Amino acid sequence: MQMAKISYSLYDYQLNKILFYVSILTSSTTGGVTASFGMLGDIIIAELNAYIAFAVPEGSQAAEYLFQKGLFDLIVPHNLLKSVLSELFKLHTFFPLNQKSSKIK
Repeated sequence: MQMAKISYSLYDYQLNKILFYVSILTSSTTGGVTASFGMLGDIIIAELNAYIAFAVPEGSQAAEYLFQKGLFDLIVPHNLLKSVLSELFKLHTFFPLNQKSSKIK
């Protein structure tokens, strides 16, 4: 039941409030996170060499393999994560999801 509540809250956060949601998957990300809110981000980032799994065959849980299949937008080493997030948020200020907030009143 908690997965459904979290997923609904994210729906409200993203679509009704029109806010930017970045999901960061670290090792290990498994089960319900992979099946719900971990994959609902506007941008999904996985850490380099992270173990990401949900009912998939052995050997296909590496972030790099799943990236090649289109599951994530970026793979980022942990030591570069802060700077990558900073750049994403700077970019978001130029192209906000909520176009009304970008107009000067």
